[in-house]
Amino acid sequence: MAGWAIAVHGGAGVDPNLPTERQEEAKQLLTRCLNLGIDALRSSISAIDVVELVVRELETDPLFNSGRGSALTENGTVEMEASIMDGSGRRCGAVSGLTTVKNPISLARLVMDKSPHSYLAFSGAEKFAKQMGVETVENDYFITQDNVEMLKLAKEADSIVFDYRIPKVGYESCGTGVQSPIHMNGLPISIYAPETVGCVVVDSEGRCAAATSTGGLLNKRMGRIGDSPLIGAGTYAGELCGVSCTGEGEAIIRGTLAREVGAVMEYKGLGLQDAVDFVIKERLDDGKAGLIAVSNTGEVAYGFNCVGMFRGCATENGFMEVGIWE
Repeated sequence: MAGWAIAVHGGAGVDPNLPTERQEEAKQLLTRCLNLGIDALRSSISAIDVVELVVRELETDPLFNSGRGSALTENGTVEMEASIMDGSGRRCGAVSGLTTVKNPISLARLVMDKSPHSYLAFSGAEKFAKQMGVETVENDYFITQDNVEMLKLAKEADSIVFDYRIPKVGYESCGTGVQSPIHMNGLPISIYAPETVGCVVVDSEGRCAAATSTGGLLNKRMGRIGDSPLIGAGTYAGELCGVSCTGEGEAIIRGTLAREVGAVMEYKGLGLQDAVDFVIKERLDDGKAGLIAVSNTGEVAYGFNCVGMFRGCATENGFMEVGIWE
């Protein structure tokens, strides 16, 4: 084996006018999470445990759109979703419609480990959370003032808005440099900058794992489910690779984006970065998205076809990178 590798993301489609202060905050959070995962891998913790650990940290910090800080629905509430997959045996767990579970990724892990199912949603997922004794909080815990302000903007524009939270100060300029108009399933989207979070890991034993978590679209319809909890779309891990996606959920679903990376590696014989590049170019149609990936030989790769992607990656041989733009 070539050694371990890890990558994290905080969303693709970054606003080019994002204030420098927020860019630095994002880089600091990604660096902290990356170092958390590196320390765990150096301690021989398994890939599936590392992706859960890192995504829990991302869910706890309100900076990105997952857990605390999740985007608000049309009703001003939070409905979260997450999925996790262990490449060893392709075991997986997913949840949607969570309103009280503090760390959705850990409930997804419990669905994988402690239930006969792969996917639980809404009241059924909440009931399972109570049975498992996971930590729950009131829905208000997840709501931030930034998201309240952003929902107000979305309602004034009468638009579903991608899950980007504009800062209260200076939000007037955000979105001005983004390609426009952008459409989702033929409908216009006024701002494009998703901030779903994810982590992919290959450990020193060559085991791959992936995890993704999100609050979804701002001003989304109640009950909307995106790509993040869908195995093969937003999340996939197998013997060859682990993949986590972010961006226009409907396009990622149509392209089964995460699984496609593994498929072209398996069936076309492509290396990891070539597979990522191929999928981003050929499988998104007019959609905008990004993804991070690792291979069982210790490679790490990422790709996106939008303005930028919050990401960080590292390998056992000493390589480490945290960035936003190309």
